[in-house]
Amino acid sequence: MNQNALMQFVPLIIIMFIFYFLLIRPQQKQMKERNAMLANLKTGDKVLTNGGIIGLIIGIREDELEVEIAKSVKVTMVRSSVAGLANQKK
Repeated sequence: MNQNALMQFVPLIIIMFIFYFLLIRPQQKQMKERNAMLANLKTGDKVLTNGGIIGLIIGIREDELEVEIAKSVKVTMVRSSVAGLANQKK
């Protein structure tokens, strides 16, 4: 391989590095944070679902959560449907 052919691949390699550090790496970090948040859910946490419903976790079974969304209104949902923890202001 001569020097000219090698120089043709340098821009492609640079683009791949930029793509990795600007897109792939941050997305992997967000996935790790989300998985950690889902694994650390506990009874009493106030959560926001993907559907926009805010509720209080009152029970946990393996991959399911029992969430109270209003007084005496309980729903069962899968753990992955939680978008995040809701702000708990006291």
